[in-house]
Amino acid sequence: MKNTKKIIAVACIFALMTGMMSGCGKKTEPEVPKVEDKVEDKVEEKVEAKAAVVDIFQFKVEAKDALEAATKEYMELNKHVKINIQTVGGGDDYGAALKSKFASGQEPTIYNIGGTQDALDWKEKLEDLSSQPWVSKAFDGTLDAVKMDGKLYGMPFNQEGYGLIYNKELFKTAGIDASAIKTYADLESAAKILDSKKKDLKIDAVFALPGKETWVTGLHLANVAFSNEFSTVVDAFNAKEIAFNHNAPLKKLLDLQIKYAYKPDGSNKSINSVDYSTQVEKMFSMGKVAIIQQGNWAFGSIDGIDAELSKNVGMLPMTLDGVKEGSIPVGVPMYWAINSAKGDTDKAAAADFLNWLYTSDRGKEMIIKDFKFIPAFKGFEGENLQPSDSLGQEVLRYSNEGNTMSWVFMGFPTGWGMEKLGTDIQKYTAGDISWDKLVENAKNTWAEARK
Repeated sequence: MKNTKKIIAVACIFALMTGMMSGCGKKTEPEVPKVEDKVEDKVEEKVEAKAAVVDIFQFKVEAKDALEAATKEYMELNKHVKINIQTVGGGDDYGAALKSKFASGQEPTIYNIGGTQDALDWKEKLEDLSSQPWVSKAFDGTLDAVKMDGKLYGMPFNQEGYGLIYNKELFKTAGIDASAIKTYADLESAAKILDSKKKDLKIDAVFALPGKETWVTGLHLANVAFSNEFSTVVDAFNAKEIAFNHNAPLKKLLDLQIKYAYKPDGSNKSINSVDYSTQVEKMFSMGKVAIIQQGNWAFGSIDGIDAELSKNVGMLPMTLDGVKEGSIPVGVPMYWAINSAKGDTDKAAAADFLNWLYTSDRGKEMIIKDFKFIPAFKGFEGENLQPSDSLGQEVLRYSNEGNTMSWVFMGFPTGWGMEKLGTDIQKYTAGDISWDKLVENAKNTWAEARK
């Protein structure tokens, strides 16, 4: 009976194909669309299997436009991939925002981690990237912070450096030779000269210190002391306690900025209301202060406000009195990570996009010219792939001269730099606690976090 039905069905299909409709009863008509439906279903399933959605949740505000442009180009080359970008950074706490993002159930495919501590905190949601093509191209030491248990959990964003960005024209007008500033004493002398000539220079203050941004003080400023206590970020991560041996010269560098800082209402306490935007865009880029503590990432903001000024900025060393003078901190600011909980298709697309961005000819061109990154990978040796912006060139100069110090703040206990030390620096700036109390708190909270 089954064989008879099969013969009838085949005969009907054949009849339809040849236009011979007679001889097939009504019973056989439903069989043809059923076969076609099944074929269409398989085609749809095949398309869906190829399609990938990559949600990127990233912190670097300065790279937002460049990243969006890069993903647009990638999607034009890969029609089956849809990439969405959400940027949270600047004055916002990216770490807290990332936790909220995961807690909401809207987990990103690509996100950022800061190094060893973050790799440990997010380990259950990190894809092993050890087999990726770009791994062999990474510069020595740039992957150490995200290696754990024989696996690699992050891809370096770039290399960055920070110091004291200064306005060359103001220094020239004040008669200060910036190239001669190597020591803390040199910096202090320059600050006094600038302060004495504020009226002639038409500036409101020598420095703009963003006390509201605890990452500037509790991470970047503090790093100058701790990079001389720990050799590497891994050493900092493994440390059960801190000696804080260089707290005294750190205090002097902070006090110098506080003394000659822009103070909205004239009080030290008001320094804590100054955020990144006020520091970089309102005060420095508008020529109202001569010096700010920031890194090469600030170039885009400065250039967007005053393209002429952006060509005439330099970077003074972040120097402690008698400790590693003449140097700036250089390191990897963040790492790209892929969410291991996502589907294989989405993870493959995410990995392919990151590899394309840093290793393809077009991607490398965008990394240099649009992102204005200093790459952490080999393969950017061509003359057309060198930093073109003034601050990127400054960081490269310090690196070539060997005048750099490590970024060890990535090895601080989770939240310690910003929430503990950074908050206490705000209290110290406002006059609410003594420096000795700050040091005592720093030692205790570090030890407590490492238990």
